Amino acid sequence: MHYESFGTGRPIVFLPGWGGANGEGRDVHEPVFEGRPGWRRIYIDPPGTGQSPAVPSITDQDGMLSAIAELIDELVDDEPFALAGTSAGGLHARGIVKRDPARVLGLLLRVPGIVVDRTKRTLPTEEDLIKTAAYQEAWTDKQRRYYDPAEAQADLEFLGRIQGDVATYALREDPAARFEGPTLIVTGRQDTMTGYADAWPILEDYPRATYAVLDQEGHDLPVQRVGLYRALVADWLERIEHPDA
Repeated sequence: MHYESFGTGRPIVFLPGWGGANGEGRDVHEPVFEGRPGWRRIYIDPPGTGQSPAVPSITDQDGMLSAIAELIDELVDDEPFALAGTSAGGLHARGIVKRDPARVLGLLLRVPGIVVDRTKRTLPTEEDLIKTAAYQEAWTDKQRRYYDPAEAQADLEFLGRIQGDVATYALREDPAARFEGPTLIVTGRQDTMTGYADAWPILEDYPRATYAVLDQEGHDLPVQRVGLYRALVADWLERIEHPDA
């Protein structure tokens, strides 16, 4: 499985959304670590995405989660580590926390997928998303640089077989688990893919969570509120570094 690693120190693992490669997460988050030493950043391409080939034996989300967890174990050994998951990567991150919360230093969920069945999600509309010229330019640039290439690289047949059925796209066991480490949940007010409302009920699992809903941001968050998003991530890292502060 392909991954990129930068820096040394506490491991922090970034998991992309379904079908996404690691480049977008890398470019969004790496500036946060400028002038912040002591972190080893690991950006993973799950099976069938980016430069990681599909694994035919993986037929459901549990198989995907196990493959990711095994790679993390290889990379960090017995070290505690932080986790950051975007969209479906948030489901994977929560699944890893459920397996062994004591190993996890902190958890970041960006536009997390909480309700797997799309017909049961609570979703806003885009009617209040003001698509200014600046927004459209930033969104188009992000699409061109990250999402289009990721789709071209992905094994869509392999991923589609898993995603096409709620029974295989969901984890067999609910990933809900109490986690007392520093947590950050960031959602988009105009996110029509995973929404923001479905993430609110899980807040009780995370007594040290910051929960943010960013206006004028959709599922591709951050597009316009890049500085705000990075400030939230920096605060989350600060809380991990100084857990008693």
